[in-house]
Amino acid sequence: MQRTTHRRRLLARPVVVSLAAAVAFTASSCAKSEDDTASDSTSSAAADAAQKVASPAPGGKSCTVDAYGGAKSDLKTATVGFSQSEKEANPFRIAETQSIEDEAKKRGVHLLTANAQSQFSKQISDVQDLLAKGADLLVIAPLNSDGWDPVLQAAAAKKVPIVTIDRKINATACKDYVSFIASDFVEQGRRAADQMIEATGGKGEVAILLGSAGNNVTTERTKGFKDRIAAKAPGLEVVFEQTGDFAREKGQQVTEQLIQSKPGIKGIYAENDEMGLGAVAALKGAGKKAGDVEIVTVDGTRNAVQGIVDGWISGVVESNPRFGPLAFQTLDSFTKGESVAQDIVIEDSAYTAANAKAGIGKAY
Repeated sequence: MQRTTHRRRLLARPVVVSLAAAVAFTASSCAKSEDDTASDSTSSAAADAAQKVASPAPGGKSCTVDAYGGAKSDLKTATVGFSQSEKEANPFRIAETQSIEDEAKKRGVHLLTANAQSQFSKQISDVQDLLAKGADLLVIAPLNSDGWDPVLQAAAAKKVPIVTIDRKINATACKDYVSFIASDFVEQGRRAADQMIEATGGKGEVAILLGSAGNNVTTERTKGFKDRIAAKAPGLEVVFEQTGDFAREKGQQVTEQLIQSKPGIKGIYAENDEMGLGAVAALKGAGKKAGDVEIVTVDGTRNAVQGIVDGWISGVVESNPRFGPLAFQTLDSFTKGESVAQDIVIEDSAYTAANAKAGIGKAY
């Protein structure tokens, strides 16, 4: 963070905190199945896949409404504004928005929504518009980590609390925003590296399809992967890195270039499922067979997990998008005057050849 460089990074060894108890049994919202005819057992499995809270060791920083400079209020009578960052062509974003909408409906909370369509300037105007329309509280899924000063200043002037999800805003916790809720992205990168090491035997040339520039998710998933490879598998060499912007089409285009420039590539680490699925399409188009190039991705979408079942993807590290229950529970606790954690970390599972077929119902 630019203004919070000394804040502690989210730790990899989670300890369940009190908020987990409040959320775990209520967090049943999930993305709508891509298959409207899914069985009851599949729907039940998806409900069981709701976010569970983990957190750094006891003593982590917290925030209260008094410290933030606001006033206690009742969430039930509030208007909540939700700003989505990206086009909802990505299953992660579809599931994320659906979870927020489902939880607002469940709680009877008035919700205003906006979608920036992957344009940062639009997201800034979107949030300013939500404030103008009377949002008392904000939930923001940021497109970029920097450049939020106009929004933060406008929210501070109206004493509107902000909870950010998935990507971090470079600002001061419990001053500019209340809490940041997300996965441990460095740990996701480490776990992806472990899967790549197992799939490749720890030797050969590998490529990284980077996420979008300018946000902490890309930076931290890359760091975790590279650090783990360097520590555990010096025989694996990262020989290619290029952004695929978290998009399937761009992931396919970059992989097509990769195949031409590095025909001996042994593995591809895609920093989200959509880029990984694009890589699969490129490999198929080049006449490759399943398993010729090991692919490891991050997210946990149904299509990617099916890719494991089909043999095209070696492993998927989950990044759970079902933020609704946890985001609203955080706002509810905060507005009542209770203390909430500044950094709230989510526990993520993983999919491999051993559990993909049985676990696909939990994917989104």
